[in-house]
Amino acid sequence: MNENIEEQKKGKYVLIRDGDEDKDNELGGLYYNPLPCFGFGIGWLSFLVGFVFPFAWYFATFLYLTNYYRRDPRERSGLAASAIAALIFTVALVITVLVLVFSGR
Repeated sequence: MNENIEEQKKGKYVLIRDGDEDKDNELGGLYYNPLPCFGFGIGWLSFLVGFVFPFAWYFATFLYLTNYYRRDPRERSGLAASAIAALIFTVALVITVLVLVFSGR
């Protein structure tokens, strides 16, 4: 441990390892494991699926608002994109419903 501190003070990079020290990964590192959902992550997969099933955007928005991305920060951008898509979809839906209701049909 002292070697890492000394190397860090000298300006050298220190490899961050996760709790599984007994695994012999070539690359090591905290985020070496692939993301779930075919490597896209839950956020980006929900974003893509949301164009067919918009409920997926709301599911990802719920995960974003409950800080799911703290488990893996790589999920944050996809969850945020899904939250923005859910907001745009909701606004468009409300405007469409208001136009249809007040247009006299």
